[in-house]
Amino acid sequence: MNPMNALRQYRNVNAHSQMADATPHQLIQMLMAGGLSRIAQAKGTMQRGQLAEKGIMIAKALSILGGLREALDFEKGGELAQQYASLYDYMVRRLNEANRSNDSEILDEVSALLLTLKEGWDAITITE
Repeated sequence: MNPMNALRQYRNVNAHSQMADATPHQLIQMLMAGGLSRIAQAKGTMQRGQLAEKGIMIAKALSILGGLREALDFEKGGELAQQYASLYDYMVRRLNEANRSNDSEILDEVSALLLTLKEGWDAITITE
């Protein structure tokens, strides 16, 4: 077996295992971390002129933002959930613009917004 394929397989199994054991709070943390990672990868591919790969990474980041938006509970979250939804929608628009214009500064902007949300989310203490 190719060592790189084996490593990918291990990572995939490990990620699925982590997801199966994660709390809803941890799942959101994982999504946010994944979004930040995909945006960073998109920036790297953009800087290297790898346009197809850039599009793939931005599409993955967009999918993650969609997942974060879908996870919002508008009944319990009220106005705060609406504000998160608006922010996620804004980030989606900006990522699409970054993809069209090859503007890495827009990727930095979205990354900074998502990092701020993640830092706040990470600071939440969940007691069971």
